Amino acid sequence: MLYLSRVNRLIEYLRQHLMIDFQGDLTVAKVRELLAGDDSRDAKQLLTKVVAEKSVEDMIIVLADCLLEPVQRALTDDVMRENIRMYTES
Repeated sequence: MLYLSRVNRLIEYLRQHLMIDFQGDLTVAKVRELLAGDDSRDAKQLLTKVVAEKSVEDMIIVLADCLLEPVQRALTDDVMRENIRMYTES
């Protein structure tokens, strides 16, 4: 049982120190391209803000912060143990 206790401590540490990052080089131009043709209010507001800031960095940080808690909740002990097990067997 001591082994499980230590694995559980590791799992909790990993869950609490999780960082979310987005791969790829998202730019204002890419956002403009991806939103092209979308005349919705949300798309227009987002594009206006990103263009005004001349950067997508703040948008990405806000999205990552919003996703952190749901992702932490989704990473249950069972999910984490299974992934640790898969890692050790690879």
